[in-house]
Amino acid sequence: MESALAAHDTRGSVARMLDDRLLREKVLELLRPFASNWSGSLRRGDLVIPQIEVSRVVEEITSAARGVLDAHSEVSEVALFHFLADSRRIASVQDQAKLLRERFVVLERKA
Repeated sequence: MESALAAHDTRGSVARMLDDRLLREKVLELLRPFASNWSGSLRRGDLVIPQIEVSRVVEEITSAARGVLDAHSEVSEVALFHFLADSRRIASVQDQAKLLRERFVVLERKA
């Protein structure tokens, strides 16, 4: 039982690490155009963001963070219920399943 919990915790930490890396790369991609040196590399104190661009950059960083966090969060029961109720109108079960997989990330739970 402990090894299963350890394996689950390891997978969770790997997923968090990948999310952190993805978020870091997205933020760096947004900030690279504002690097003060010619190479485009970023180090501490190397950013020059015009004041007029600050709000846009903050909004883009916030949007990137929200996108990374929302990609792996669980859907609410209400949202899932409404989606399933709407998808019942589709005649084919295969099409319903395809639509479900397109809309949500479906993970198989192993007990």
